[in-house]
Amino acid sequence: MENIEKINQMKNIIVPLDFSTESLKGIEMGLLIAQRTPVRIQLVYVQKKTDIPSISEEEFRYAEKNLKKIVETYSGKIPEGSSLSYIIKKGKVYQEIVNQAEAFQDSLIVASTHGASGFEELFIGSNAYKIISSTSKPVITIRHTSIPTNITKILLPIDFVVESRQKVIYTSFLAKIFGAEIHVVTVTTSKSKKIINRLNAYSAQVCNYLKTNEIAFKTNSLYGKSIGTVIEYAEKIGAEMISIINENGDSITDLIIGGEAQQMISKSPIPVLTIRAKSNFIKESFSAFGG
Repeated sequence: MENIEKINQMKNIIVPLDFSTESLKGIEMGLLIAQRTPVRIQLVYVQKKTDIPSISEEEFRYAEKNLKKIVETYSGKIPEGSSLSYIIKKGKVYQEIVNQAEAFQDSLIVASTHGASGFEELFIGSNAYKIISSTSKPVITIRHTSIPTNITKILLPIDFVVESRQKVIYTSFLAKIFGAEIHVVTVTTSKSKKIINRLNAYSAQVCNYLKTNEIAFKTNSLYGKSIGTVIEYAEKIGAEMISIINENGDSITDLIIGGEAQQMISKSPIPVLTIRAKSNFIKESFSAFGG
C-alpha cells in the first residue's frame, strides 16, 4: 500500500464557473485547500457551440472580462506557492469540465450544485451527476451553504459494499493535509449479526489503515436509512465534509438518477466528496486494507 505521504492527487483544482455567486464557492473551497497545500486553481468557463461567429465572439469577450476580474479579485488571497488562472472552452459543459480535469494526472473538481440561469446544464439536474460519473477524479460538490473556515472532521460512512472503502485513501489524504479527524461510521438497516459483524470487520480494516498513517479517527455504528441518518449524524458531530463513493460510475448511464450518491449530494448541507468506484477495486482492497 502506498504511503499516504506520497499520495499526490490534488495539485490542480478545476472550478467550473458561470459567474453566479453560488459557483464562486468553488473558488473559496479551492482557496481553503490552498492554505494547506500548494495547488493550481483553474477556473473553467464553457461556451456553447454556435454557428454564429458574432455571438461566439461576444460571449468569449464577456467571459474573458469576467474571468479576469475574478482572478484580480481573488489574487490577493492566493497563498505563496499556489496560483489562480482561467481557461475558456467550447462544447458540452460536463464533457469539457471532465476533459480539463482528466488532462492532469493529479486533479480535483470543485463545483456548486446550483448556478445561474443559462448555465444550468452544469449545475442543475442530471448533468451535474454526469460530471461525477464521467470522471475518475474526485469531485467536491457544494450546495446552498457557506464554505467552512477549516476542515476538522470528515464523516466517512461505511456499508457492506466493498467498493465503499475505496474512498478511504483519498479521504485520508485530505484529512492529513488539514489535520482533520475522520469519523468512520457503519450504517445499516439490518439487525442481522452476520451483516453487523461484517460491517464491523470492514470498519476495523479502515481504522487500522488510518492508525498506520497516523490519522486521528473515531468510530460509531448507526442504524437507519443511510442518507438521512448520515446527514443527521454529520450535523450532530459538526463535520465539515462527507465522503461518499459512486458505486455505479463506469459510465454516464450507470449513475442511477435518484440513487444514494445523487440524494446525498442534493440533500447534504455540507460539502460532499464523491469518488467513483473502480471496477478492479475489490482486488486492490485486499492489499490496501489487509482484507
